[in-house]
Amino acid sequence: MADWRCLLGALLLPPMTATADFSEALDKLWNYGKPAESEARFRTELATYPPGSREALEIATQIARTHSLRRQFTDADKTLDEVAPALATAPARVRVRYLLERGRTRNSGGEREAAVALFKDALSASAADTLPGADFYRVDALHMLGIASPAGEQLAWNLKALAAAEASAEARTRNWAAALDNNIGWTYFERNDPATALVYWQKALPLREAMGNPSTIRIAKWTIARGYRALGRLDDAEEIQLALVTETESASEPDGYVYEELAELAYARGNAAAAAPWAAKAHALLKDDAHMKANETARLARLASLAEGKAP
Repeated sequence: MADWRCLLGALLLPPMTATADFSEALDKLWNYGKPAESEARFRTELATYPPGSREALEIATQIARTHSLRRQFTDADKTLDEVAPALATAPARVRVRYLLERGRTRNSGGEREAAVALFKDALSASAADTLPGADFYRVDALHMLGIASPAGEQLAWNLKALAAAEASAEARTRNWAAALDNNIGWTYFERNDPATALVYWQKALPLREAMGNPSTIRIAKWTIARGYRALGRLDDAEEIQLALVTETESASEPDGYVYEELAELAYARGNAAAAAPWAAKAHALLKDDAHMKANETARLARLASLAEGKAP
């Protein structure tokens, strides 16, 4: 649960079939929480297509993404460099996906200005994409602009993405609305408007529930609880987070972000002693998280202080 705005959550579905739309079937091989396992599946699939084919090129863009998710940016760029020479003659879909992954690599590496330029190129390239599912990747480009753009521009891009998703004739593209409601909520939250953020987060939950992915349903619930904490509704927030403890631990998937929230809730009530064990559990799980180490050192330090029963 590092950055909810980037998470789509993927179900592990059956192998690709010849009759399925290739891009959609390829995306079903993803488990975004386990990029190394996803890479292995992509490489198995890659071996079934001729080098330089549209399919092989598109698979390579997703292999690159497995590297960027692991912060292996040199490997991601090397993989995309191998795709680049074929872009002039490949279908527009390959170019769109190449630009999206090059942009995500730059964004994850902290080069946001370069990332925005690449996402804008992906959006432009999507106009020439006539393959099935083109709307999905157009919305993806808009959604990434809503993440990488300067703060003052993010809401406009996210609202454009939401409008495009809701207007699409493709059910898969309409499913973007859940992630976009989440992202719009975070934009308002970062503008110190948690009440409006909560409205969007509450819209996202039933959409996530309809999609049926337990991981993203949990994220939606966690986020609503975060909104409750910001609004001082500590009992409501705690009820959700304790239920998530039961659910995640029963699934053998303990979640450091849930423990962190319970520590913060206890601290908000002035009970440092109650916060300490939750903070210790959170810190143990999050101290090696790549996103947290790269972007949230102050947050990790706060957890360490709380775990020792000290005021941060």
